[in-house]
Amino acid sequence: MGAAAATALAAGLLAAPQPAAAAQPRIHDIQGSTRLSPFDGERVTEVPGVVTAVRAFGSSRGFWLQDPTGDGDPRTSEGIFVFTGSRTPAVTVGDALRLTGTVGEYYPGGTAAGLQSVTQISGASWTVESSGNPLPAAFRLDAASLPNRYAPEPPGGGSIEELPLRPHSYALDRLESLEGMRVQVSDARVVGPSTSYNELWVTADPRENPTPRGGTLYASYRDQNGARIKVASLIPFAERPFPQADVGDRLTGTTAGPLDYDQFGGYEVQATELGTLDERGPGRERTRAQRADELAVATFNVENLSPADGDAKFARLAEILVDHLASPDIVALEEVQDDTGPVNDGVVSAGETLRKLTGAVAAAGGPSYAWRQIDPADGRDGGQPGGNIRVAFLYNPERVSFPDAPGGDAVTAAVPVRDAAGRAGLSVNPGRVSPLDPAWENSRKPLAAEFRFRGKPVFVVANHFASKGGDQALDGRFQPPARSSEVQRLAQAKTLGTWVKSLLELDRKAKVVVAGDLNDFGFSPALAALTDHGRTLTDLVELLPRGERYGYVHNGNSQVLDHILTSRGVGPADYDIVHVNAEFADQVSDHDPQVVRFRP
Repeated sequence: MGAAAATALAAGLLAAPQPAAAAQPRIHDIQGSTRLSPFDGERVTEVPGVVTAVRAFGSSRGFWLQDPTGDGDPRTSEGIFVFTGSRTPAVTVGDALRLTGTVGEYYPGGTAAGLQSVTQISGASWTVESSGNPLPAAFRLDAASLPNRYAPEPPGGGSIEELPLRPHSYALDRLESLEGMRVQVSDARVVGPSTSYNELWVTADPRENPTPRGGTLYASYRDQNGARIKVASLIPFAERPFPQADVGDRLTGTTAGPLDYDQFGGYEVQATELGTLDERGPGRERTRAQRADELAVATFNVENLSPADGDAKFARLAEILVDHLASPDIVALEEVQDDTGPVNDGVVSAGETLRKLTGAVAAAGGPSYAWRQIDPADGRDGGQPGGNIRVAFLYNPERVSFPDAPGGDAVTAAVPVRDAAGRAGLSVNPGRVSPLDPAWENSRKPLAAEFRFRGKPVFVVANHFASKGGDQALDGRFQPPARSSEVQRLAQAKTLGTWVKSLLELDRKAKVVVAGDLNDFGFSPALAALTDHGRTLTDLVELLPRGERYGYVHNGNSQVLDHILTSRGVGPADYDIVHVNAEFADQVSDHDPQVVRFRP
């Protein structure tokens, strides 16, 4: 044992050496040519390599070791993570080591999460043979090195863990073949804004499905965009604060470090060298004001809003509604919580939440909005425990009237009916759509309402479909990933679609607007069922140019989850997704609002 290792062992920073095993492989032997190490569970000895980076913070400390020689096989990684737990490893970048430890496959989030594993060495001891060695050159990630195809798919689907890696054929295979190795991106465009966890997303291929504002579009289940890479930093923040980047900005120069994999976004560069932020992204948008004879209907997910949020959030939301959305006549709100927010105390009313929001709007120079909503049964609508999340309507009584029809509550359905004059209406107004249907179990129920604009009825349904929780990850080990949450959204779409059809059967020219966070893509089965493939409703986002069909950014993919759908009776409409949140590090919600303007 060398002097440095002996000192570290004495300080309790290293695990006590275990009996030596016969295996003396190099790192590429340990990594192997699949996603699973052929040495999994075995103790290996005298593994050579150079320390390329150290993670000296958090509960998953350790360092990356890379073999500067290698075997020339593009399938076998020459880098590996050495896990030391909560102990800071006594190594320095540039140290050449001989290391002994136990090989294992670590599954972020546990094996049930369905993610790929990280091959690592734990319980390690080592000797330092020399210091100050040059680091292996970083592998360049770019359009040439990352294949267009995303991942292999076993016949019938399933795990790709044991498939031989084909780094020249699939992006995920390329990245897996570089696990633990030094990689770099150069002059990279930001496609996912910085988060509170000090992470951002860049693209290594600027030509991959670009949006007009600098993002990368997720346009179909086959457009996974394998050039997206997450960037974190190993540089102490006191030395180099993490950049606060928006979509469309750039990290100029070189960003380099070992390639890691985590449970919240797959492959990421743990940067030891971080490019310089070039703030060239576009600013926040403003939509035009509706004309006197136009009705403006908006949808806005306000992200778990409750009085527990500070005044600043209410003020920011009000600014968006007034200055960026031009004070729509009707707003379908999603993620409105009860008056005590996440406190699980049985409170279900949301009057204080909505009072604070409408008060902030008035203070920002907007209209004195009225609201309509229905309190859910305690703990029955999903969302944050204790929050009693629901959808709600704001409306401007100076422009829109609301013909209340009493009787709506958490379990009473709004049924399309004919009124005394033979016109289509609702049995209760507002009212929930089929609230007892199993499709809405532990999920927000749609809220239907009839408004009057210039004396003409307009029916609006606010929605927040079941979330994507439980779906397998895009970059996980199961390909293609199963979308288990889709089952409930498809049932919800069919239920709501049937309700809309029943209203249109009473009046085929009825003006119906279905709006909200449907938690699914325009190309999904749920949207096809809800619109009846465009025969009953038109999904307005599909009328936009392809590159503009997004209002949400997840792991560097610009995508659409919120929608406004209209019946044929609405006629020509002016539709806008107003980009004010999703692309920005400083965001008050993770969703962009949308608005449609039309003449009833």
